[in-house]
Amino acid sequence: MKAFCGIDWASDHHDVALVDGDGKLLGRARIGDDAAGLQQLLDLLAEHGDNPGDQIPVAIETSRGLLVACLRSTGRPVYAVNPMAAARYRERHTVSRKKSDHLDAMVLANILRTDADAHRQLPADSELAQAVAVLARAQQDAVWDRTRAGNKLRSHLREYFPGYLAAVQPITGGLNAPLARTLLAAAPTPRQAARLSRIQLKAVLKRAGRQRGIEAEVERLHAMLRVPQMRQLPLVETAMGRQALALLGKFEAACAAADSLAEASVELFEQHPDAAVITSFPGLGALSGARVLAEIGDERSRFADAKALKAYAGSAPVTRASGKSHTVMVRRVKNQRLAAVGYVWAFASLTASPGARAHYDRRRKTGDRHTSAQRNLYNRLLGCLHHCLANGTPYSETTAFPTAPKLELSRCF
Repeated sequence: MKAFCGIDWASDHHDVALVDGDGKLLGRARIGDDAAGLQQLLDLLAEHGDNPGDQIPVAIETSRGLLVACLRSTGRPVYAVNPMAAARYRERHTVSRKKSDHLDAMVLANILRTDADAHRQLPADSELAQAVAVLARAQQDAVWDRTRAGNKLRSHLREYFPGYLAAVQPITGGLNAPLARTLLAAAPTPRQAARLSRIQLKAVLKRAGRQRGIEAEVERLHAMLRVPQMRQLPLVETAMGRQALALLGKFEAACAAADSLAEASVELFEQHPDAAVITSFPGLGALSGARVLAEIGDERSRFADAKALKAYAGSAPVTRASGKSHTVMVRRVKNQRLAAVGYVWAFASLTASPGARAHYDRRRKTGDRHTSAQRNLYNRLLGCLHHCLANGTPYSETTAFPTAPKLELSRCF
């Protein structure tokens, strides 16, 4: 007798429901979010025929958490059902819009009973791949936090200290550079910046790690920080300087987190067997490669073909056809993290691969805008990546972008 399990999860407890192939309720329970609750769940599954050779599949509305991790570690089929999809299924069971935790668990179990093939099973990625995913996603979050903190600090500085922004603009990295942050910490107001002597500026540069061109940079900053500018009232300016230091503290923390997580991500990624294949692609370094591995995993059966990977990444278009209407649209539902690294990957490949550059230029000549041409290039590179990972072969420029025979070229013109 085949059974199916649905779990409606919460922060401190989970409702469990088991149904058979006809949808009849076999068992239900409310378990705690602890080791005792997990054992209660495993005992309930065992009572209804669960065994290592024929494990009962589980549906739950999240792909994260200790409960999911423990269920995945046993090799059990676990399906992360989108909450919006589960809400639509609920309407098949009740029209009164009633809702309860037990009903939600029943709905999830019946989703597996009727439509398991329409939902994605969580991949059985290796432990190393899962660890890379944790670090790479955390590093990407830290970069986004750094961008938000930097934008907020920059916006605040425009309100009372535009001269500082003009002074640090020529510095490589701008506001993100250690020198820019060290200078702001030493002089957070126009009055303090104008009073910095050459000796003090030299100390700031050395404290920021500058080793070359110190004298010239001191003279440039000394002149720039003394350029007349509009000023706030003295007390207001001082208060805004204090606020800038507070924002700078958040910005410094985000920068440190991004750098630390980047180093940890690269170190772990380079231990993975797929690292050599991924980084052989033009435009993919160790950090961007770690982000790619984090999202696609290392279970080869996860994507049946290259088309599935392209759809998951959002590079493949969506076709809407009805009657005489036929529209090709950009795919909006996608893995946003993979799409973000894909934009960087495609952009970097333009200077690292002659074939990629030629492909991009050809798309531009046919009328594509920059974003469309870049997305099309990313789509091409993803197909090559799927092939190389499936066969364990590194990237080949001549295979990815073969040169057309001269006879065919003459016919084109």
